[in-house]
Amino acid sequence: MKTLSSCYLFVLLVGSCLAHSACSSDTLSEPEISVGNQPTDAPAAYQEKIRTQPYPKTDNELFINPAPLIVPQSMKTGDCLQFALTTSEHFDEEDTFLSQPQPWCMLNLHRALPEGTYYWRFRSTDAQGNQPGEWSKTYQFEVKSETPIFVTPEFDTFQENAPHYFPRLYCFLNGRIEEARRKATSHPEYKQLVARAKEALDTDYATMSNPYTQSKLLNLHSTSLYQAYYLLQEEKYADHLYRLLRRLLDTPPTDSELLTDNFTSTQILYCHSAAYDLLHQRLTPTELQVTEDLMLRVVRHFYHQNCGVEENHLFDNHFWQQNMRIVFQTLFLLYDHPNYQAEILPMLEYYYELWTARAPAGGFNRDGLWHNGTGYFSANVKTLSYLPALLSYITRADFLKHPWYQQAGQALIYSFPPHSKSNGFGDGSEKESMPNRLTAAFADYLARETQNSYAGWYAQQCKSLVEQDYELRLYRMCSDRNYDTQLPASLPLVKWYQDIGEVAMHTSPTTPEQGLALSFRSSTFGSGSHTTASQNAFNLLFRGTDVYRSSGYYQHFSDAHNLMSYRHTRAHNTILINGIGQPYSTEGYGHITQALGGEHIGYCLGDASHAYSNISNDPMWINYFAQAGIAQTPEYGFGKTPLTRYERHILMLAPDIVVVYDVLEASEAATWDWLLHSPSRMQLNSKEQLISLHHEEKQFLATAQLYSNCPMECSITNRFVVPPAIGGEEYPDQWHLTARILQQPATRILAVLQVHDETEGSYIIRQKGNQFQIGNWILEAELDTQALPKLTVHHKEIPCKFSYVPENGHTSVLYDCIDGKWQTLKMNDRLPVFTRTNH
Repeated sequence: MKTLSSCYLFVLLVGSCLAHSACSSDTLSEPEISVGNQPTDAPAAYQEKIRTQPYPKTDNELFINPAPLIVPQSMKTGDCLQFALTTSEHFDEEDTFLSQPQPWCMLNLHRALPEGTYYWRFRSTDAQGNQPGEWSKTYQFEVKSETPIFVTPEFDTFQENAPHYFPRLYCFLNGRIEEARRKATSHPEYKQLVARAKEALDTDYATMSNPYTQSKLLNLHSTSLYQAYYLLQEEKYADHLYRLLRRLLDTPPTDSELLTDNFTSTQILYCHSAAYDLLHQRLTPTELQVTEDLMLRVVRHFYHQNCGVEENHLFDNHFWQQNMRIVFQTLFLLYDHPNYQAEILPMLEYYYELWTARAPAGGFNRDGLWHNGTGYFSANVKTLSYLPALLSYITRADFLKHPWYQQAGQALIYSFPPHSKSNGFGDGSEKESMPNRLTAAFADYLARETQNSYAGWYAQQCKSLVEQDYELRLYRMCSDRNYDTQLPASLPLVKWYQDIGEVAMHTSPTTPEQGLALSFRSSTFGSGSHTTASQNAFNLLFRGTDVYRSSGYYQHFSDAHNLMSYRHTRAHNTILINGIGQPYSTEGYGHITQALGGEHIGYCLGDASHAYSNISNDPMWINYFAQAGIAQTPEYGFGKTPLTRYERHILMLAPDIVVVYDVLEASEAATWDWLLHSPSRMQLNSKEQLISLHHEEKQFLATAQLYSNCPMECSITNRFVVPPAIGGEEYPDQWHLTARILQQPATRILAVLQVHDETEGSYIIRQKGNQFQIGNWILEAELDTQALPKLTVHHKEIPCKFSYVPENGHTSVLYDCIDGKWQTLKMNDRLPVFTRTNH
């Protein structure tokens, strides 16, 4: 067998694929809209919070070529793992690659694999790579020609090219720093840079009784002082950074002060690392040693926690937001120290390989959107920009060629447009009335580094926000601002983010303050972490503000209001069955099976039939429920349901109509609650089943009219099941509609939503059986539960039309103007990509 030391990859990798010695990427193709996948039995979950099955396996589709080989930590029985990979089912020696034993649970090949079928297995060894155990069972996967290629260099390349001088944390600015210093005082952000550094200069650290209770402030000061001295070379900034370090060195922290809270750990770690890097030549041997001791103390703590865990964890928020970056920076400062090199280099290699295997967005996401929720995307921006900048500079390869980065510019426009609220989901996504400084700064970073015109346009629109950002200010002051800001002549009405399970529809994506925007979520990632129990839910915005949106206030990650009236399914524009919602777990998943769009009609279909999967078994959530005094019982909206089918069809009829058509079935008679929420007061006409609202500030009217063959009772309240813990003007009432259908084994619900300028009014809807006329649109929706579902629409004056007729094999057909040409698109159901399996 061929080992890492003799030949990195086996014979079939020789040839053109070996030319991928640097990062590369194929453009992500659009879905094959004319052919659908055949249905299979649905798994218990598409994702796992903690991996229990190796990846990849037979029914795993690869997200990236080469895919990492990942082994659950529970299947590693020795100190190290050794991997074997081959194209021969019998692992013939001449065709098999055998890795060196390593202490972590992943293997990156760092070479593109030719199209074909591969077999792999693993075994445990001792720390020296001896006493190998039995080989695991053999796992099989297929590499397809359409899989995007993204190849990173081996760690040896990083180590060989890494600098040996100080300061080195921003070595990727070396080619630009001298010119930036000459021009610094004339830069538009110079005053902000100096002002933030002055806040640190004005602080007397000697007066802090316990600096470890103010770790966040010290971290901010270290950042400001580092930036100011690195760029301006004025000694007052270095002197004050030294005073900050001395205060910490004079009061060594206890383990409880340093290691109990992981953000505190890395905030204090950065204070030491920043000073160590910038002041390295002026620190005494004793000061260097004490600083190194603390740095080693923290990185050892994290490496022990992370190794084997993070490669198998679906998404560890704090780790990817901050801790990964700061730990990597610290190891980068110590990697060539003769006293620590033997210990530090394997740690640094682990985090390098971890970034390759699971970054930039969890490893199973190429969409450019953040699967863990729009609201928490900005918390990841500094890491998402810093690490690829550093790794690309040192390895001479472009880490921004990853498909996620290539899609991120356009994704920002559709998920959080300039001059608009976010239309996304997840914790805190409802808070901001426009993009924040970090989101804008990330677009600016992408535009500078990739010349992506979507990112460039976005950053240009948010120029004032970019200049307010301080996290990436040093980078910007050392980088030219010129980049491409020209968007295509027209942007699509519909964008389908297949990996994370969201669809965005915008009638005017570049001028959201004028248009209608809808987002729809049905995700294989389920709920939990910073996502919510919101499968098959939608948000609708007009003129950049909310019309209908998930309700509640994100004041705390897990208080009673969060658990019952924010995270819970009852807080979202979806449904309840017998008053029960979706669990907080990856088992409470949905998926989007179809999405099509033209100039006039947008369409998507979500399936949340498996989303109502009993209660949450995650120990984290069990603990939070106990702390809040909430039981996971039907009384509180948790438990088993008889649901067997929940398909939600969404049509956007540009410019002002949205149609929601639900197909609902259960194994027994059930109560169905159709939910709609708004921050604006909703009024109900019970006879017409018509809900209306008026937005005074944005001067628009919105109506929602509901239809079903089953009796429906509608009610509206401005009360939460559990009110927010914090009240006041900042947290005004919100309005909640429940349309209830009692004791039916199946039902169909049609909702027609209209949003118009207040001077126009809504169209009167004329119904004749299953046919509805809405202005010039003629809609047909089958409401008889004994008949197959059917949804069609056409316009009386424009020749566009859409049909979903199950007799045609679950095929949707759209005829519309697309890219300036009238054409027909057909699409069957598309199954989501597996990252795990039940087998």
